[in-house]
Amino acid sequence: MTSRDIVKRTLTFQTPPRLAHELWALPWAFRNLPDCVAEIQRRWPSDFAWVNVNTYEPSPRAKGDPYVVGVSTDDWGCVFENIHDGIIGEVKNPQIERIEDWDKVQPPYEILPRDWVVARKKINEAYAQSDKFMVSGCCPRPWERLQFLRGTVNAMMDVMEETDEFKKLLARIHDFYMAEAEFWVKTDVDSLNFMDDWGSQTALLIPPEKWRKWFKPMYKDYCELAHAHGKFAFMHSDGYIQEVYPDLVEIGVDALNSQLFCMDMEVLAKVAKGKLTFWGEIDRQHVLPAKDPEVGRNAVREVYKHLYDPRGGIIVQFELGVGSNPATAIAICEEWDSLTGK
Repeated sequence: MTSRDIVKRTLTFQTPPRLAHELWALPWAFRNLPDCVAEIQRRWPSDFAWVNVNTYEPSPRAKGDPYVVGVSTDDWGCVFENIHDGIIGEVKNPQIERIEDWDKVQPPYEILPRDWVVARKKINEAYAQSDKFMVSGCCPRPWERLQFLRGTVNAMMDVMEETDEFKKLLARIHDFYMAEAEFWVKTDVDSLNFMDDWGSQTALLIPPEKWRKWFKPMYKDYCELAHAHGKFAFMHSDGYIQEVYPDLVEIGVDALNSQLFCMDMEVLAKVAKGKLTFWGEIDRQHVLPAKDPEVGRNAVREVYKHLYDPRGGIIVQFELGVGSNPATAIAICEEWDSLTGK
């Protein structure tokens, strides 16, 4: 059975022969933990792949490397300042200080493929040469984009004040992401991915009712677009998002990457087990940096206890980032094998 088959069986609860695997590794990990990355890739190769052809046009606005110390600019013209090699920095000076200037924001439509037919053909050829589960090359993130453009404090105030200008800016952001997603769902890739980091350690960043009013409909659009074209909908969010887990199940998210250890896994099991796939993750704040690998093994046992279902619904996934302990990372993978016998 191919990696693609195993992931699809996991997502549809059709009892895959083993757990699916995916490792996320920041550039920091490749530089500082190359042996660990290599061992995980050898013993537990990823069942996922990104399209390895670039069909987008060069961005006239993008400058610099976001993963090195210094300043870089992204496709939207947002300027990031980075003080640590191997990770991404932050926007310190947002483009739009006044919401009244929302119309100055110009989404980067110019980077989308010039010839969609030719671009899709290249992607489909790459897809056909792989047996991995292939994810889309785009990742809509409307809340984070709003923060990059306005700054986090301003974005939070925008959500609360609900001015006409805020509504127009949010619609402009969403329109671009829908156009980009429309390109990808008409290729052969297996999933449409989207994200937004929504939680602090203990709560959503905005009131749940505001989240449901402004952002849930956008995520529903992404899910419906994906499903209408036979794709799976994958979402990522850091932080505590327990309050909106039922909403994400409701709108059709197929796989959710979230920080399980910020939340009550017993509650998550009640609202989502058997309804969506828990796409990782093992805690990277306290567990992965732990000096004692047994901490990693115990964490896996906790996830297994609450969320494991032999029919599917679990993807072994975590991120190797700054401070990760190689021995703990290896122990996590070994413990999953031990518990499932696969």
